[in-house]
Amino acid sequence: MRRRHPVLRRNDHPNYLPNRHFATKYTGRVTHSAQQGRSLAVEVSPPTPAPVDVRGYPLPRRDLICSITNLLRHPHHSQDLARHLQTLTPSEASLVLKNLQSPLQSLRFFRLCSHSLPNFRHDSFSYNRILSILSKSSAPNSVALVSSLVDEMDEFNVKGSISTVNILIGAVGSGSGSGCGAEELERWLGLVDKWGLRFTAYTYKCLVQAWLRLSETDRAFGVYCQMKSRGYGLDVFGFNMLLDSLAKGEKVEQAYKVFGDMKRKHCEPDEYTYTIMIRMCGKSGKADEALKFFQEMLSKGCAPNLIAYNTMIQALARNGMVDKLIFVFSKMVENDCRPNEFTFSVILNALVADGKLSRLDEVLQISKTFVNKSIYAYLVNTLNRLGHASEAHRLFCSMWNFHDRGDRDACLSVLERLCSAGKTVEAMDLLTKINEKGISADTIMYNMVFSALGKSKQISHIHDLYLHMKRDGPSPDMFTYNILISCFGRAGQVEDAVRLFEEMDDGDCKPDVITYNSLINCLGKNGDLDEAHMRFMEMKEKGLNPDVITYSTLIECFGKTSRVEMAFSLFNQMLAEGCFPNTVTYNILLDCLEKCGKTAEALELYAKMKQQGLTPDSITYAVLERLQSGSHKAVRIRRQNPITGWVVSPLR
Repeated sequence: MRRRHPVLRRNDHPNYLPNRHFATKYTGRVTHSAQQGRSLAVEVSPPTPAPVDVRGYPLPRRDLICSITNLLRHPHHSQDLARHLQTLTPSEASLVLKNLQSPLQSLRFFRLCSHSLPNFRHDSFSYNRILSILSKSSAPNSVALVSSLVDEMDEFNVKGSISTVNILIGAVGSGSGSGCGAEELERWLGLVDKWGLRFTAYTYKCLVQAWLRLSETDRAFGVYCQMKSRGYGLDVFGFNMLLDSLAKGEKVEQAYKVFGDMKRKHCEPDEYTYTIMIRMCGKSGKADEALKFFQEMLSKGCAPNLIAYNTMIQALARNGMVDKLIFVFSKMVENDCRPNEFTFSVILNALVADGKLSRLDEVLQISKTFVNKSIYAYLVNTLNRLGHASEAHRLFCSMWNFHDRGDRDACLSVLERLCSAGKTVEAMDLLTKINEKGISADTIMYNMVFSALGKSKQISHIHDLYLHMKRDGPSPDMFTYNILISCFGRAGQVEDAVRLFEEMDDGDCKPDVITYNSLINCLGKNGDLDEAHMRFMEMKEKGLNPDVITYSTLIECFGKTSRVEMAFSLFNQMLAEGCFPNTVTYNILLDCLEKCGKTAEALELYAKMKQQGLTPDSITYAVLERLQSGSHKAVRIRRQNPITGWVVSPLR
């Protein structure tokens, strides 16, 4: 019969010290002071050596550990700390490290023990503790610190345990500051043979996950096969991590094998496992297989989350299975799982691709409890983007009727679509009514409608809308004035354009180069060349540098009236001021010279254009062809300027 050791009670131990008060934690004399009455003066002697249990192992002194921890947090008590460290054991040092919150403070204490205490040597447990702390640290030099500590273990002949290896492997590729690469991982694996250790199930698990974090799926799968041959298995998290990597790498057969092993190892797949398998089947075109996994997940009692439903819906959408997609979506809503924008985007794209956009109403009816104005706004924007303006407008009207407050993004999207389609009356109506839904019309919206009205030359509507803007806000900005001046100029209403320019000049919003370009173009194209040139000089006096559009506009205006000398004077001035002409500028001058029959000067200008490195376009070659044929017919070629909206192309 095995002899049992006698069990000592705590109070019977010769080194037991009762934990009553901090003043009497450590043996010493307690004296009363006559002056202070009730206060105690404590003379603290060094702590007693650590007590041991019946097997001879030292028991950690909790009071000593707490005292050292507190003293480390108040470094000005260095003398008290030195006395408390005199009998500290490695196991107690490990517990102190555990209590410290800062990795760098833990490392400083670790160094203090080994460098300042005579005959103190850290053991594998305290090394494990500091390695674990540093491996979780985000400090930029933690990799080097971990490596130096392993070198230090070799230097002091401290043999680590398999836990040491597990800690080191677990830090590889973890994303923290201690994360390292394949080279370091191979080094930690070499410690197993060096220290005469054996892999455990946890070691294999750490190694599989380390290779996966390094995106080495094949090596991770190889370790998994080794692990399985030794009778070990992963937990649910490890299986899911391996399955996810295999699925993303399109290693379908290996993923099925691992999934089968998982079930044979009595490790029940969870909703994340099934989601991984559903996504893999969906990507590989096996929608029916994905549906089987989804049904199996439900039969196992797993409650699908938003990601699981979205993954299943996406798998069905990729394979054009719209009916089953809507059925799964209805089950999603029945199970009170709220769809998000991604859910609706997948469904909407599937309906558009399959030509079944009419079923969008069915989808919205199913999810009416979850569809809010932001979802409506997203659908409206997406439909507009996909080119289904009428469906977007119908959906927007539905949102308008069923929600007290509107969505600015949806309004802006519908407004943009109406303007681009030339439906200016509907755009103006929407712009003047959106305040009913709690949305303030801003200058972006007004400018959008002004541009659409200007393109269709609906000047009366521009006047009405501008008065509405001035009365109810917002205030016109620089872009508003530029658009309006360009619109009035295009319609030949010079007086209105000049009036707006002066209103702008007198207000807080000052004209810029584009404003002057629009006004100069307006004046020049309507025959008032002297006023256009005066505005050009005024522009320069105000410190605004004319650009290539300014010069090209004026050169064209003078060229059209056969004032070739003035056109070339502006061209030379342009070059002198460092403003380089473009192909349009040269085309204007070439056309002017060809029209006047100055063939030699035109060819010389063409050579200059080539020297500047500009590429001739179709208009350039047409002018040159007329020069060679001697034809000087004047045919108007209208080309719209992308900034001012005005025609600046030459006559030919």
